Amino acid sequence: MPMTKFKTPEKYAYLTGFGQYQESEAIKGALPIAQNTPQRPPYGLYTERITGCPFISPRNDNHQTWLYRIMPSAHQRPFEPEPEEQFAHSRFGQKLNYTPTQLRWSPFDIDESLDWIHSMRLLGGAGDPATRSGVGFFIFTAGQSMDPKIAYFSADGDLLIILQQGVLDIRTELGHLLVRPKEICVIPRGIRYNVTLPDGPVRGYAFELFQGNFTLPDLGPLGSFGLANARDFQIPEAAFDEDTTHEYRIVAKFNDRLFSSVQDHTPFDIVAWHGSYYPYKYDLGRFMTIGSVSYDHPDPSIFTFLTSSEQVFEMAIFPPRWLAMENTMRPPWYHRNTMAEYMGLIEGEYDGRTDGGFRAGGASLHTVMGAHGPDSETHRKASVAELHPQKVGEGSLAFVVETPMLLGLSDWAMKGCGKRQENYNAQTWLGLKPHYEFPASAKRKSTLLKDVVDMDVNGYHQS
Repeated sequence: MPMTKFKTPEKYAYLTGFGQYQESEAIKGALPIAQNTPQRPPYGLYTERITGCPFISPRNDNHQTWLYRIMPSAHQRPFEPEPEEQFAHSRFGQKLNYTPTQLRWSPFDIDESLDWIHSMRLLGGAGDPATRSGVGFFIFTAGQSMDPKIAYFSADGDLLIILQQGVLDIRTELGHLLVRPKEICVIPRGIRYNVTLPDGPVRGYAFELFQGNFTLPDLGPLGSFGLANARDFQIPEAAFDEDTTHEYRIVAKFNDRLFSSVQDHTPFDIVAWHGSYYPYKYDLGRFMTIGSVSYDHPDPSIFTFLTSSEQVFEMAIFPPRWLAMENTMRPPWYHRNTMAEYMGLIEGEYDGRTDGGFRAGGASLHTVMGAHGPDSETHRKASVAELHPQKVGEGSLAFVVETPMLLGLSDWAMKGCGKRQENYNAQTWLGLKPHYEFPASAKRKSTLLKDVVDMDVNGYHQS
């Protein structure tokens, strides 16, 4: 079936769609009819609007949502900076390290003393949150649920979450999301949320898009559907609390710093909402993979799942799939790209790597124009394999994130995490051997100038 059999059963109901206008009300009649800002909203609620784009953006890119809540977000004390050391390992503004060398990391360790906010560690990135350019790459390894009286949001960018281990129960202002391995989740810029861990410690990958928004790729000759279909994205339904008797702390990530504020009411008090700016999740098991049924290995763009509106980010996934190409090297070819390629493994073993070094919870990075491809043993086996239709990737799910930007790496990624594999290059490619053979009758051109041409005194070539 085109869906994942999750160990943890779903507990919430959802709306469906991607980028489409939606509406939801936890109490019937809470949404005003036709009008966004009535003089007296239903049930004495406050009207609030959150936007994810400039007001004059084209209609298709104009993401905004109207909120009807018990108390407005503005009812809070001034923000104060959090202690610097609490988030120092995630600071995008730290000095980054640049290298063209291929890199790989073993699975990252979980810190059971940290919650969602403080377990987020910067691996690398490019650009600047203040100027809304680029993207940040993060690893999260949390062992503690957030305090239920805390809500967190980022003003820096939209956050894509790829969970590898554990379960995330995410309460957002607009409703609940249950995120399990093989599901991804996107929390847009500015949306407040709280994360609990109902199944113990979690580990995964996160990408903060400072520039533009996540979107689906155009399908071109594929037509109207294929790859990730819009109907399979799930959006929370409105849910709210009425607590106006306890203090809540709002933690904001703002220009790569943490700030906090206190308010005397719950931030999760939205009774109804309508718009196109909301969090969502997606089961990667529903991805409709496209492949070759004749010959040759197509570009990996056939696996593209998400991209960004300003072309600084692409994500592809490699799920279980059939290969049927004739007379074709089926693993990826050796290549150098203008895009940096960052790979992660959610479960199983990636079919382009059989050396045992690329494991679930780890990662690899082949930066801009960094040469890479299958390891030597994978290439050897694929070169002599009997070609017939075969299912690859059973029990496996890998992804690749690409960006045209030169990625800098944090000190934690290079040394501090202790997971960088120093022998990655040698283990993967230095075992390759030349196998070329030329027939004795083959004519070769000499590299010696005297054997190719003679020069006359005027510098003209003469045969």
